[in-house]
Amino acid sequence: MAATLQTIADELGVSRSTVSNAYSRPDQLSPELRARILAAAERLGYSGPNPTARSLRRGKVNAIGVLLTDDLSMAFTDPYAVAYLRGLAEAASARETSLLLLNLPKDEEAGRRVVSNAAVDAFCLYCVPDWHGALELIRGRGVPIVIGEDPEAFGPDAGYVGIDERAAARRLGAHIADLGHRDIAVVAHWIVHGGVTGPVDADPDALRYYVTGERVRGFRDAFAEAGIPWERVLLINAAHNDREEGAAAAAHALDRLGRATAILTTSDVLALGVLDALRVRGLHPGRDVSVTGFDDIDEAEPAGLTTIRQPSVERGRLAGELLLDPPEDPALRRLTLPVSLVVRATTGPNPAKEKQ
Repeated sequence: MAATLQTIADELGVSRSTVSNAYSRPDQLSPELRARILAAAERLGYSGPNPTARSLRRGKVNAIGVLLTDDLSMAFTDPYAVAYLRGLAEAASARETSLLLLNLPKDEEAGRRVVSNAAVDAFCLYCVPDWHGALELIRGRGVPIVIGEDPEAFGPDAGYVGIDERAAARRLGAHIADLGHRDIAVVAHWIVHGGVTGPVDADPDALRYYVTGERVRGFRDAFAEAGIPWERVLLINAAHNDREEGAAAAAHALDRLGRATAILTTSDVLALGVLDALRVRGLHPGRDVSVTGFDDIDEAEPAGLTTIRQPSVERGRLAGELLLDPPEDPALRRLTLPVSLVVRATTGPNPAKEKQ
C-alpha cells in the first residue's frame, strides 16, 4: 500500500495536519520536527501531497485552458495558431502559469465533458463556434474568459482581443476591385464544416462560423461598392485550412470556362495552396491570376503574397494578460487591434483589361 500523510503521522505519533504543514506551511514547524517528517516520508516512499488536489483545495491551479476546435493538431500545424499561442505562452510563463490545450469535439455532450473536467483558472477561446452548447458551461464556471472572435458572444464580462474582420476583408476586396477584376473566386474554409472541397451556393449572411462569415461578408461589401454583383462571385468551400485543400479549391476556379482572374482566400495557408495550383498549371500570380491571403504568416513574404497583416503574437500575449491581470474597468477588457493591407507581387491588374 502506498504511503500517505496518515501513514507518516502514525509512524511519528503526530497529527495528519502536522505532516501536511511540513510541505505546505513549513514556517509552522520547528526545523527539527520538519526534518524528522521529511526523513520518515523518504523512508516510507511518500513523494508529497498530490499537486492537483492541493491546487484544487486552494482554488487555483495556475493554468489557462485554451479551447480549440475538434482538431487539436492545429495548435502545432497552423502557422497563425502557433504564433498566437506563442504570445499567449509568453504572458502565461511570465506569471508562472501553464497552458492546457483542450479540443472541443463536434459532439456537444463530449464537449461539455471536456469543459467540466478541465482544471483551469481561466479560459481562452480560440476558433470556437459561438453556438456550441459547451460554452454555456464555461459561462457557468465563473472564471475569466477571453475570446478572439465575436465580441458579443459572451456579453460584457468576457475579455476580447481581436480585429475588425469584416473591415479588413473589405480592404482586400476593394484592392482587387480597383485592379479591374470582375471574374472573382473566394476560397474559404468552414463555409460548410465537415463538407467537401468545392463550389457552394451559400448566403454570406447565413454563414455560422464568425471569422469565415465576417471575412466573406467583407469581400461582398467591397464588391458591392464596386458594382460587382455577388452572384457573379464563385464561392468555394475548403474542407480544411491547409495548402492541399487550398490547391484543390483553386482547381474549381482555374479549370473552367471563364477562368477566375482573381482568387481571394480567408487565410494565407489557403492562398499558398492556390499559388501551388497556379504553379502546376504554368500560371503566374499577379500576372495571369491575382491571389490574396489573410494573416501575413512568416511564409507570406517569401511567396510575395498580398495579404492582411494582423499582430498574431501580440494578440495572444494581450489575451493572456487580460486573463491573468484583468483591468477593473470592463471597457478596457475589449481590445480591437489594428491591421494593414500588405500589397505584394501576387496581385496585379486584370489581364483581360490589359489586353484591351
